Amino acid sequence: MAKLSIVIATACMLHSVLDIFGEDPSTGRLSDYRKTSQYYYELHRPQFHFTPPMNWMNDPNGMVFYDGEYHLFYQHNPHGNTWGHMSWGHAVSKDLVHWEHLPIALQDHYGVMIFSGSAVVDFKNTSGFGDGTKPPLVAIYTGHGHGKQTQDIAYSDDRGRTWTKYEGNPVIDLNMADFRDPKVFWHEASHKWVMTVSIPLERKLRFYGSSNLKEWELLSEFGPAGAVKGIWECPDLFPLEIEGTHHSKWVLIVNIGSGSIAGGSGCQYFIGEFDGTHFTVDSASPQSNASGEQANWVDHGKDFYAAVSWSDVPKEDGRRLWLGWLSNWQYANNIPTHPWRSAMSIPRSLTLRGTSQGLRLIQSPAKELRKLRGKEIAYHELEIMNGTRTFTEGELSGKRLEIIATIELGSASEVGFRLRKGKDEASLVGYDVIRNTLFVDRTQSGDVAFHEDFGGKHEGPLAIENGHIHLQIFLDDSSIEVFGNLGETVLSERIFPSPDNISVEYFSKGGDSKISS
Repeated sequence: MAKLSIVIATACMLHSVLDIFGEDPSTGRLSDYRKTSQYYYELHRPQFHFTPPMNWMNDPNGMVFYDGEYHLFYQHNPHGNTWGHMSWGHAVSKDLVHWEHLPIALQDHYGVMIFSGSAVVDFKNTSGFGDGTKPPLVAIYTGHGHGKQTQDIAYSDDRGRTWTKYEGNPVIDLNMADFRDPKVFWHEASHKWVMTVSIPLERKLRFYGSSNLKEWELLSEFGPAGAVKGIWECPDLFPLEIEGTHHSKWVLIVNIGSGSIAGGSGCQYFIGEFDGTHFTVDSASPQSNASGEQANWVDHGKDFYAAVSWSDVPKEDGRRLWLGWLSNWQYANNIPTHPWRSAMSIPRSLTLRGTSQGLRLIQSPAKELRKLRGKEIAYHELEIMNGTRTFTEGELSGKRLEIIATIELGSASEVGFRLRKGKDEASLVGYDVIRNTLFVDRTQSGDVAFHEDFGGKHEGPLAIENGHIHLQIFLDDSSIEVFGNLGETVLSERIFPSPDNISVEYFSKGGDSKISS
């Protein structure tokens, strides 16, 4: 039976960052940040994506699960709406959906900013920072100041509410100006901590090992490889299961500051093996970007960067969860929002899948997002003959939607949805049948004039399966995230439409197509 399932975001979707009692992360005082309706009505404020209450945010940091809470730290400027005074903002969640803001965890001090890093639960108290009753949380971060970058640590014995910087910092000092973004995990097979850290200008990563998080030895290096046009930042390394098997591979994440598949900053990955010392890449058939560099791209949209995964998610959960920064360094400081700037992506779970092109990284929306679903509208036998189906406001419209559709392509050359449509505006999510590409076109999505690199059309390869494609689309007030064929191709984009534009259209060009289940 032909079917288009539209899950509409109703009021129940407005509780992710909002409607939370907490402490103002800029002042650390209670009552400064309370339940308030203003967050529901600020222009372009996402309603089910994480945003800071105010001021600047970029990379997610220190993501760790501890004592029933997901911790999300983030690069934050407590004093302004553009990059600067880098500190670690902090929030916690029990369900990846509703977030409580906490005071700043680590703040710039004496000319040293707190750059990106990670956090771990030191279950065995290898660091000695624990009090003997519960394992400490240990943050590993880059200290930036006085002309160099070093790797430093801090610890918490109160569930991450307060932090003490280690008096023996730095724990790694190469006297280098660019040496940052440590991601640390416990490697059980070799009984040691492993750090993956970037040397950005050389397009290299270094792997270090430690028994106690304080003293580190160099294990090996990786790179240059893949996309090297932009600097390398924010690495991650973890094992992932291959769908439908009992086997796993290691995945190495490398974010690049420019030269990505959609232009500007982006995220690539490598699949291979890690033996506790060296990472070795498998042979693969990666895509290539416009510069001719070979790379596997995590996201083909313009706005997904600095993605890193949560540490210490319980084994019984079994998922590798992560999120990224929904922005691009080409225009991040110019995004037209106030009094905050930037948002995170929705949380996603990761797997590996065998495809005709080899193993590929798969991203799926975290299952916790389903609790946000409100009213559901299902369209049966929806067939379009070389034209457009405009949904009325009474049947389908809105700023916050989840759309799930299996499209039977028929004779059409291009199909898709126009979202947030209004006079002279629309954001297009579509599929080019001739070129086998999934795309988002935000050329006429609303406010695109704030930066010359913002507008445009971005696309990624997506194979037709038995004459069909499958789309899952998340639309928030100022973002679109598209998952093609159950996460094989993903595009993440910010949009800034006029607030009154809420219409939705389905289009089929060059022939007929049908929404089928």
